[in-house]
Amino acid sequence: MNYAALLRLPAYAALVAALLLNAGCATTQGVQGSAADDEYDPLEGFNRAMYSFNENVDKAVLKPLATGYKNVVPQPARTGVANFFNNLSYPIVILNDFLQGKAEQGADDLMRLIINSSFGLFGFLDVATPGGLPAHKEDFGQTLGYWGVADGAYIVLPFFGPSNVRDTFGLAADIYTDPLTHHDDISQRNWAWGIRAIDNRSRLLSAGRILDEAATDPYSFTREAYRQRRASQIRDEETTSQQQDFRKDE
Repeated sequence: MNYAALLRLPAYAALVAALLLNAGCATTQGVQGSAADDEYDPLEGFNRAMYSFNENVDKAVLKPLATGYKNVVPQPARTGVANFFNNLSYPIVILNDFLQGKAEQGADDLMRLIINSSFGLFGFLDVATPGGLPAHKEDFGQTLGYWGVADGAYIVLPFFGPSNVRDTFGLAADIYTDPLTHHDDISQRNWAWGIRAIDNRSRLLSAGRILDEAATDPYSFTREAYRQRRASQIRDEETTSQQQDFRKDE
């Protein structure tokens, strides 16, 4: 099983959570049927089919595993696991800080990584945030957007979910620079990818329920949520508190 592909499955839940944190920037009536949507989503037939495929895989595999994980593992332990994986992937954030010319933020994020990796017991404890070094979210898709690369067509990737042409190239760079990708022990790497995927999904169970209740067309709602959130991230409009709430274990 390709656990790496499960890391963002299903992406719709994360997007809905972020959209709700932005206080309802879109409504279910305002995300479908326009000429702009036709230009942004020229592959809608393929994308809807892929969206349904991802939904079915999630319902059959990942959601049941995530539900069991949340029911069995105590919340403090789940928080520690989330902190560990966030810290492990933080070199990607730091690299993109500097690629975007955010030298001061990059220096702060490097210090955050050092503090949490040492005093935070390899990242299981987040001691940097209370110390005034909040987490940031940067990736290669954001970096490309920061330097003016256009979105391109909207694409729903198998397993990974919502994306676009620019962010698909960024995703490939994210995976390549992920420290887990270069871990030599394949068995350990696969287990780590699997645990990270299940932990990520467990923290988005509530968001999935909100989507089911709020959207008459979940596909269109998800597409617009992705588009708005990525634009917000590239413009650095998503606040630190929103980023932290988005990762919070409910």
